[in-house]
Amino acid sequence: MRILFLGAGGVGGYFGGRLMEGGANVTFLVRPRRQAQLMENWLRVESPHGNIRIPAQTVTKPRKPYDLVIMACKAWDLDNAIDSVAPAMGPDSILMPLLNGVRHYERLDAAFGAERVMGGLCHIPITLDEQGVVRHLSTIHKLVFGARHDGQNAMVDALAEAFRPTMVDWHRSDNIMLDLWEKFFFLASLAGSTCLMRGTIGGINRQPGGTEFMRALFTECAAVAGAEGYAPRASLLAEYGGQLTDNASSVNASMARDVARGGRTEAEHILGDMAARARAHGLSTPLLDLALLHLRVHEEALAAKG
Repeated sequence: MRILFLGAGGVGGYFGGRLMEGGANVTFLVRPRRQAQLMENWLRVESPHGNIRIPAQTVTKPRKPYDLVIMACKAWDLDNAIDSVAPAMGPDSILMPLLNGVRHYERLDAAFGAERVMGGLCHIPITLDEQGVVRHLSTIHKLVFGARHDGQNAMVDALAEAFRPTMVDWHRSDNIMLDLWEKFFFLASLAGSTCLMRGTIGGINRQPGGTEFMRALFTECAAVAGAEGYAPRASLLAEYGGQLTDNASSVNASMARDVARGGRTEAEHILGDMAARARAHGLSTPLLDLALLHLRVHEEALAAKG
């Protein structure tokens, strides 16, 4: 099986590297600067699960179709990403996005056909430093994937076999859309709270009214998931609710780190989409709306700077 990763940053570099360790045939579609880094220094990952330093196959433009294209990019770059991978999508190719949220599926389905876009998500705190080293920031490296259509089951089987020899915490889902929505509503709660309050989960919960705020925002986002037909499972509600009300937690969302360094965010793709779905169902989400307003002001200021 020939696998193409769009991007060799944090997510693509980590999971692609682990697949290469397991013997998979992996190529990275990257920009020239990243290609030069990988040619000079190889793919480098520093992780609590063991470091990787391995030569990587790279292309700056695909010249042939691949069996599986894994898309690891930011939501704001989706249109460019679709154009970039289009030459790699042959008549039998399958694409698996590893983007946050769910809105991108409509765009990918329109571009390639829903029967060719399988479901995928990951939980991994990770970053790419200025030297091109992928730095894994915790022990969490969870990957979930599954078929959205019956015709994708053979590819899901093949991907499971590719990950079987690796140390990745991977899981084949029988209900990938529910898994995607469970991550989506949790991420909206985490990003909305830590961006709005400019702090960690613990820092918010240690203040008077902080835990009540976290619970209220969490409830708003869970209600939207339920209205969309993907009510979170009770076990996940308990687990995620506990994480968001932990007054010792040092966790914040990657979106909050983007705000802190003055970078772009996926505000519209995550909070904007969640808020729009709430309005479509007539749901009141005042805290979610406030968090979105905060991020829109941030994005406007960035745009004004050019």
